[in-house]
Amino acid sequence: MNTARALLACAALAGACIAPANAGDYPDRPVKVIVAFSPGGTTDTLTRSVTNTLTQKLGQPFVVENKPGAGGNIGTEYVVRAAPDGHTLIVNSVGPIAVNPSLNKLPYNPLTDLIPMVQIATVPNVLVVPPSSPAKDIQSFLKYVKTAPQLNYSSTGVGTSSHLSSYMLMDELKVNATHVPYKGADAVNDLLAGRIDFMFATIPSVIGHIRAGKLRAMAVSTSQRSATLPELPTIAESGYPGFDAGSWFGFFAPKGTPQQVVDLVNREVNATLPALNEQMLREGAEPVGGTPAQFASFIKGEHDKWAVLVRKFDPQAH
Repeated sequence: MNTARALLACAALAGACIAPANAGDYPDRPVKVIVAFSPGGTTDTLTRSVTNTLTQKLGQPFVVENKPGAGGNIGTEYVVRAAPDGHTLIVNSVGPIAVNPSLNKLPYNPLTDLIPMVQIATVPNVLVVPPSSPAKDIQSFLKYVKTAPQLNYSSTGVGTSSHLSSYMLMDELKVNATHVPYKGADAVNDLLAGRIDFMFATIPSVIGHIRAGKLRAMAVSTSQRSATLPELPTIAESGYPGFDAGSWFGFFAPKGTPQQVVDLVNREVNATLPALNEQMLREGAEPVGGTPAQFASFIKGEHDKWAVLVRKFDPQAH
């Protein structure tokens, strides 16, 4: 978290000191920003927060369009095939960018067919159970799953950080549990109804339910505690050192998009994030920012990390 804040501060300072790049008349018409998941989820919420400000600052509407399906692949491919003029962008996340290339045989490669523009935020996943669960905290949860005869967990889709966080923990515990994938934000509904035993969800997607007492939070998936829920321990400090499975989100453009457009969007998002800092932290996201090169390097590390896990749970994965 401290590293993320420091990077954001440096990026904001740099944006204030460097003259704007010559991006011509961009944008000269509305910009379509694709979200590869359903409305109401974390990707959708973060995207709308940032694009509202970009619309005000750049004088053209940044219009969010949801294209969910296939674990984010449908919306991602749509942008890969779009004209590389900066007027079709995508805010994407760990699943479609860093996991799916190892999980699926795709007709495109998000690591080479998209240009990382700027990272918006990192978001810890939080382990949640319904109030009817016998688990009251992380230690009682760990004991419960080792003795329960049959367990299931929901996720926002195969290969998402939500799915892989649960798989990682069950693998650590040597416990078999049934994965029930859903489309995006719908994953929470059956959990609320008590038909699902547990779930790793992004904090913004469940923070309201946690505060209302409709879900019970056990722990967070990242290596450091969340600034939003600092009272919750990490899985790593609960007996499983090295456990780290957070989500992240950022802007991407089709390959071939002019560098001056990439630089302009990068600069404007970096300038926008400080004003959204308090809102994001309150909702469970931790703003990052930084350069396109920093984002690309981060993505490469994420891809390599998740590829190892994907091969473990799906040896036939590509």
